[in-house]
Amino acid sequence: MKKIIFALTIIFLVSGCSQTSSTFDLPENQGVSSERLDRIDFYLNKAIKDNQIPGAVALIRRNNKIIYNKAFGYSDVENKIMYSTDDIFRIASMTKAVTSLAVLMLWEEGKFNLDDPIEKYIPEFKDLTILTDFNETDSTYLSKPAENKISIRHLLTHTSGIGYGVHDEDARFKAIYKKQGIVDLFTTDSINIGSNIKKLAQLPLHHEPGEAFTYGESLDVLGYFIEVISQKSLDVFFKERIFDPLEMNDTYFYLPTTHQDRLVPVQTKKDGFWTKYQGDFYDTNYPVKGAKTFLSGGAGLSSTTADYSNFLQMFLNKGSFKDKQILGKKTVELVYVNQNSHIPGSSIGLAFGLVSEKDQALGGKGSMGTITWGGYFNTFYFADPVENIIGILYKQTREIEEEKTNIEFSTLLFQSLIK
Repeated sequence: MKKIIFALTIIFLVSGCSQTSSTFDLPENQGVSSERLDRIDFYLNKAIKDNQIPGAVALIRRNNKIIYNKAFGYSDVENKIMYSTDDIFRIASMTKAVTSLAVLMLWEEGKFNLDDPIEKYIPEFKDLTILTDFNETDSTYLSKPAENKISIRHLLTHTSGIGYGVHDEDARFKAIYKKQGIVDLFTTDSINIGSNIKKLAQLPLHHEPGEAFTYGESLDVLGYFIEVISQKSLDVFFKERIFDPLEMNDTYFYLPTTHQDRLVPVQTKKDGFWTKYQGDFYDTNYPVKGAKTFLSGGAGLSSTTADYSNFLQMFLNKGSFKDKQILGKKTVELVYVNQNSHIPGSSIGLAFGLVSEKDQALGGKGSMGTITWGGYFNTFYFADPVENIIGILYKQTREIEEEKTNIEFSTLLFQSLIK
């Protein structure tokens, strides 16, 4: 009886998803317990009841079959609008993996070497400096010449030394980037990524390239690099080479009018009540309004859980999707190799964070080599190449107290595996 009920649920969910029905299957057919998956339902509903989150959309895919695709709670609490499985979310830093894929595709074509200096293609990065002193009163600074050059590999692995401006953990870089007019993350202003990156190249680095992990605008630099190498705008390259082949039909930098009503609002909590959030340095409606010229390779995309599962499935398929080979098998293997083994505590491949041996020992995070990352607006994913399973959990919140739905979702997913 339980299988019949779940089958009916699957049929219902297909109607709200761009995937074809052949992509769906019963959990038990893929070695997953539907009874144990019910624990995810219970947990997420409890998190909503306890006011930790307003709602969420969750998707699980194993052996290339979607076995779980559900929506919980409200995308807009104030207006009592419930989440739907085909809602579109701002995925922010989950864009970074897409940009990394584009870089690897061009590398496979022999357009450059991964250890080439970026100055070879963007000359503004020729004379690098390292910050040595900073004046808090006027944001002036002193710097010294860098000994090393930034390579494409450094940019892929967040070891370039480039900061993140308003999002930077170092207040000095926040002030320096602001004074120089560097755009971080999102904007509705008429700015293109090339002019932004050329200004960024003139600013000091956190440290010598390759010496440490610093989360920053490295993937935005690579977004512009892709434009230079391909001679196409980043949105066109993504559509032609990635989104169309992977059938990611709901993924865009800026949503067309046909998709705009599916973009969910960002929510925050004030005095215990959920309300719409407005950022202090950006307009959260950036995917549907403004100049629509800033193509951020580090944070600019909006997408659905189904689309992003196609993207991740390609990696689990050793670079293929249906009858299309997007990336070579050996390149995908390289993605799973920790490029930052020389940096304590850093486990990063050429596109994703990696579950390390230490992470695996903690439990609930999947097998060693599992690829994972998240986004600024509380989106999260992982893909385990050993178990051939994908988990995606989308929420759309900012500036709320710490909540643990991402790690609990991961833990509950892995406890549901029975084969």
